[in-house]
Amino acid sequence: KKDMIQTVVKRDGRVVGFNEEKIIAAIRRAMLHTAQGEDMELASTIADRVAYRGAEQMTVEEIQDNVEIELMKSRRKDVAQLYIAYRNQRSIARKAKTRDIFLEIIETKSNDITRENANMNADTPAGMMMKFSSETTKPFVDDYLLTEEVKTAVRQGYLHIHDKDYYPTKSLTCVQHPLDKILRNGFFAGHGESRPAKRIETASILGCISLETAQNEMHGGQAIPAFDFYLAPYVRSSFVEEVKVLEELNGENYNHLYHIEIQDYIPRELSGLTGEQRVLQHAINRTVNRVHQSMEAFIHNMNTIHSRGGNQVVFSSINYGTDTSAEGRCVIRELLRSTYRGVGNEATAIFPIQIWKKKKGVNYLPEDPNYDLYEFACKVSARRFFPNFINLDATFNQHEQWRADDPERFRYETATMGCRTRVFENRFGEKTSIGRGNLSFSTVNIVRLAIECMEIKDKTTRVETFFSKLDEILDLTALQLHRRLEFQKTARVKQFPLLMSSLWLGSEKLGPDDTIENVINQGTLGIGFIGLAECLVALTGKHHGEDDDAQKLGLRIVSHIRDKANEYSDKYQHNYSVLATPAEGLSGKFTAKDKKSFGILPGITDREYYTNSNHVPVYYKCSARHKAEVEAPYHDLTRGGHIFYVEIDGDATHNPSTIMAVVDMMDRYNMGYCSVNHNRNRCMDCGFEDASAHLETCPKCGSTNIDRLQRITGYLVGTTDRWNHAKLAELNDRVRHD
Repeated sequence: KKDMIQTVVKRDGRVVGFNEEKIIAAIRRAMLHTAQGEDMELASTIADRVAYRGAEQMTVEEIQDNVEIELMKSRRKDVAQLYIAYRNQRSIARKAKTRDIFLEIIETKSNDITRENANMNADTPAGMMMKFSSETTKPFVDDYLLTEEVKTAVRQGYLHIHDKDYYPTKSLTCVQHPLDKILRNGFFAGHGESRPAKRIETASILGCISLETAQNEMHGGQAIPAFDFYLAPYVRSSFVEEVKVLEELNGENYNHLYHIEIQDYIPRELSGLTGEQRVLQHAINRTVNRVHQSMEAFIHNMNTIHSRGGNQVVFSSINYGTDTSAEGRCVIRELLRSTYRGVGNEATAIFPIQIWKKKKGVNYLPEDPNYDLYEFACKVSARRFFPNFINLDATFNQHEQWRADDPERFRYETATMGCRTRVFENRFGEKTSIGRGNLSFSTVNIVRLAIECMEIKDKTTRVETFFSKLDEILDLTALQLHRRLEFQKTARVKQFPLLMSSLWLGSEKLGPDDTIENVINQGTLGIGFIGLAECLVALTGKHHGEDDDAQKLGLRIVSHIRDKANEYSDKYQHNYSVLATPAEGLSGKFTAKDKKSFGILPGITDREYYTNSNHVPVYYKCSARHKAEVEAPYHDLTRGGHIFYVEIDGDATHNPSTIMAVVDMMDRYNMGYCSVNHNRNRCMDCGFEDASAHLETCPKCGSTNIDRLQRITGYLVGTTDRWNHAKLAELNDRVRHD
């Protein structure tokens, strides 16, 4: 008996008890399709031989191989042939779903698989390879890396694991680049190395290379937290180069000008200037021109260089606005000028996502040193959507060590990824955004939990039952994220040549063969949620934008998630945070499953999508002020990331005051991050853009291939052709906020 098979490992990884009757039944099925018919005695004999000549535990495939061998040795070769054929048919059937997915990718069909990410071109060969890889990796994760409880929650639509296809790689989500280290020291990224920067052009290019290289090592976005501070020294070094050129031309010694105080880098005509005054202004003019070209090059590169096998531009963001030095202001000014002009045929740049760091005493009030640049930033945003705005004055974005006279005050300023991801608080190291990022995140379907409680008549019981269900799925989500981190931390430094040598906080202490365990706990694990509006409709009959009681319950729900995240931080000793999920590919997945399970429920499952995170529904008509009042309190609760946006009508190009008004609301209501959406047409043939209503024919080239430039989950997309079905439905439902 000890040699008999005891347990069987199924194809999905589950271990079950061995059942000899299943072998007999399979042989009998094959026999019934032969001319000689069934032979139960032979079937039982073969089953016995297989059962007693195997190991104590065998896989399904190993057992079936042995059945084939025994049948081929028997007098019934005809049964063996049918058994093998039946087995092959079953194998093909199991692969049918994968085959269908592959065919849709091959045929470049526009569906939710190929349009899961609007800034990834899944129609190119590299894009196809990415999708092939993605769709075949996910089943592996299900079979070998997730527990049964988690798989069930995902399958039933309670939980979504973001970037599941990258799970086996042990990669992390995102990081805020300490670009100053790269520029000072250069870097080695596995296939070559870069020397330190000496001038603004090199600094600009190294910034691009840093973002692109890290994108290939991670599954999320890349950001630079203090773009102006980091590049400012190279404005000065470039100025000194220009002075030295003039020294050679004029045969004079101007070394006393190398460190002269410059109030601002403003180009001026040289006519009427003489002597050193002329030399100084000429060097300034030349420097500004070089900075402008460097900023143009940076923006152009971030819209054209590709990562991840050549199918996707880098998901890049840059934060700036608080460097008040002349050199820092020069970087900001020329970056904004380049952005305002546009790229190529004066088209709006999709990347990098630009974020203006708003701070009183620095750049927000008329008496602040960078107020003029803030006004310019609003003008640029009114035409080009960027920059977005992060509020450093929000109570939760302030740092107790920030000082206006500190030349490195950027270390204590919050920075964000353009989509909304925020990292600042830290239980295991310095409180900073720099050199840190999100490790991974998962999203809970709170709508489904609420729908399951709708049959409960008593409201108090209904709500308390919801919270009980919520606790169960939150506990599971926290454990799933913990297990993913336990897996991630076994990766070795050499797997991430740039990230774990020059970017991640504390990585400089590690060797190539060390694991990354000792440093990545400074990152965050995000617990996200989607559909607060629909959840509240299920529980109360109204969403938080239309009812005060619903708003109170909404705040109670998200506060509860925040409190649970803090509990998990203590329990597992990680940085758990709550994320107002930027659902793109996920936007319709939960809805489709819930609609199938519960049918069409008015105000809940009657659209193709659930409302992103804690937003007031896009279809609900209200003022921008009301939207701000409702959504603002959630920003403090969702410190893993959040965004407030306003939809305005018509051409904002000549009305930057509208942008300033939204930033004022952000300041007044203690919000952390905001952006403004407005109308922008784009000719897909020549790149012409304007804000005309219902433009159908391009006035520049006559093309009718016109698209509307739109923002999706925080970033821009050049064409809505790449939007998935659910996000297109949401786009069509969006209303303007007066």
